[in-house]
Amino acid sequence: MSSILGVLALLLLCLVQSSLAEYVRVDWDVGYVQVNRDGYINRRAIGVNGALPIAPVYMYHGDTLLLTVRNSLDMATTIHAHGLYQNGSAYMDGAGMVTQCGIPPGESFTYRIYAEQVGTYWLHGHYHSQNADGLRAPLIIQERRPAYEYDEEMLFYLEDWYPTEAVPKMKEVLAPSANGLPPPPTFPYGLINGYNGNDTKPIRFRPGGRYRIRVINMATTEWWKFTIPGHKLEVIEADGVVSHPHVVDGLDLAPGQRYSAIVTAHDTAEFNYMYNCTLYADFVPWIPGMNPRHYLGLVEYHPDAPVKRIATPDDRLLKWTNDIEMRALGGGPAMPVDRYIELTTRGYVTTDRRNLRELGTVPYVEPQKVPTLFTAMSMGELASDPRVYGPQSQAIVIPHNQRVEILLKNVQSLPHPMHQHSVPLQIVERGPVDPSEIEIARGINVSASDLPRITRRTNYENPMLRDTFNVPPFEYVKLRFQGTVPGCFVHHCHVQTHFVAGLAATFVVAPEVMQRTQRIPDEMLSMCARQGLKTEGNAMGNWGYDLEGLPPVPTEQPGSFQTLSLD
Repeated sequence: MSSILGVLALLLLCLVQSSLAEYVRVDWDVGYVQVNRDGYINRRAIGVNGALPIAPVYMYHGDTLLLTVRNSLDMATTIHAHGLYQNGSAYMDGAGMVTQCGIPPGESFTYRIYAEQVGTYWLHGHYHSQNADGLRAPLIIQERRPAYEYDEEMLFYLEDWYPTEAVPKMKEVLAPSANGLPPPPTFPYGLINGYNGNDTKPIRFRPGGRYRIRVINMATTEWWKFTIPGHKLEVIEADGVVSHPHVVDGLDLAPGQRYSAIVTAHDTAEFNYMYNCTLYADFVPWIPGMNPRHYLGLVEYHPDAPVKRIATPDDRLLKWTNDIEMRALGGGPAMPVDRYIELTTRGYVTTDRRNLRELGTVPYVEPQKVPTLFTAMSMGELASDPRVYGPQSQAIVIPHNQRVEILLKNVQSLPHPMHQHSVPLQIVERGPVDPSEIEIARGINVSASDLPRITRRTNYENPMLRDTFNVPPFEYVKLRFQGTVPGCFVHHCHVQTHFVAGLAATFVVAPEVMQRTQRIPDEMLSMCARQGLKTEGNAMGNWGYDLEGLPPVPTEQPGSFQTLSLD
């Protein structure tokens, strides 16, 4: 009898939740705007409905977002919901020429995005580097019954802003150079909630209040740190995954990452405080006032209270967020493994002196003729053969429900924030790469004694999951996931110049299940046809293994890198 009552109660709960679910309708007219976002340079950018910044989108668990995008640009566009599974609707992932052809200029398309998850996400352009020009906005999926109690929530979405548009910048990145090196760095300004970081608005605390602070790094290149000196941050979420409390002094976010932290206000309103947002990059020169850039804002307990200035210690003395130490709430031990995959980030200098990057064997390039997903849906049994996707898709086929461990090694001196579209991954181990595998640009004198000291750390008991994880220089990370969500999902560096230069691969998950259970909407097929793009066949739109007509893989220049001196 009690078991029957339990089932009835569960059914009632499901009925109540489904009755609460809503359609959230959002209309975006994506077009060019002239803006001065940093206080220095007026330039053309990409906004929505004639404005920039783009307003955050809020919805609840179980809702469906109907995002209608009208393309008023002079090039195709797509929108990616960063961090969402797209279970059963991989064609809605929004990765240009991976899961769809772009929305043509002058046309509209409606993304239908079901909120299967809860947490902190964001929407951004995923074609022609349009996110770098402003096409990005927070997406917050709120719990109907939060795992933690708090009185109020606040949102910080952080961006970097460059003086030049993305398309010419990326052409410069891909252009040949006399020495085979990338262009010299430029130093962006920081934007907080869409505006110049120097114009931040106060946040208000009541004595004894508990505040959930969501922080999103929507930057294309640089990292952000967030602190409230005099207050601890109790991290309860990373990339949409709820965690056990992880108490830190500050949040350190790579591009694409998100955190939620609860801050408990002091018991009295005797003082006001300052919060600190710092934009920085370890891989370009440190120049005071340019890198890093510090932005301060007021934490107001009382309008008349004085500000308590707290000396900022060396960052190395503070405790920062560390995902290998975090534990997923309701999680469990690391999943067992059926298959091991090794990926390594490397430089790839071509014979015509272009400075590209690779994650597998050659630099990744977005498909030119047929979206990867359309190949998977149309090639029958051959869809399980990586060759049909072309060599530069760097396709890795994952059978349905296969449990995979990825050993991702960064043998370079640059950090790489890697983003996995669709399901998050368990982070089970971090440590130093073998010094003999490290690659150094030819002519630079570096030995093993110059390397940072890196400690191996593991969490197989209850690993945290996230969709965007940083791989620091000369480190490896071990990740585990199961191929439960059929689709074609790109795995790429979220530093935009690295992605454009080829640091990516494609996971083709359960193509045989995709073919049985998913159907690409006719509207998406017709968008391709109107642009002269094919919707079936291999990467070239042919059948079988006939890839004639694909651009050739660029030839690598031998001897561009040297191994590390072990003396």
